Amino acid sequence: MTDEETEQRVRDRLEQLGVDHELLWIDPTHAATADFCREYGEDPDAAGNCIAVIGKAAEPVYGACVVRATRRLDVNRRVKRLLGTRKASFAAADDTRARTGMAPDGVTPFGLPEGWPVYLDAGLLEHARIVVGGGSRRLKVVVGPDGLRALPGAEVIDDLVLPLAG
Repeated sequence: MTDEETEQRVRDRLEQLGVDHELLWIDPTHAATADFCREYGEDPDAAGNCIAVIGKAAEPVYGACVVRATRRLDVNRRVKRLLGTRKASFAAADDTRARTGMAPDGVTPFGLPEGWPVYLDAGLLEHARIVVGGGSRRLKVVVGPDGLRALPGAEVIDDLVLPLAG
């Protein structure tokens, strides 16, 4: 799937869900969240990283977590419990690309595979303006918290994240 096809799928999904949104076309060299926020003057606490996760089981369980860029995902404890598996980890970049059609630093909760649960960092939803990936490294999507809540299978989780180390 090309970036253009993925971007169109994301735009179609936003329209299908009736989500108020803004599209930000960016320089793909600034797609990584920290770099994007610096370059474009966005608040890192209101920037959502969409992270594909995999629960290790006889049949792998996939899902996605949308978390503040200023926090780290509690994959070892919280995510494995949410997925109902003994172990969980971040999905590898090539696995994420193969399953979602989305590029690293561009993964978005809009356009994920059917049936994937989407776990939302409750702290991210405290912001009126949230920036997430757009499916490619050159597109970001701005939504409000209700836009994320509109996702099928979305669940708001209070203890999804931990502070950044350091």
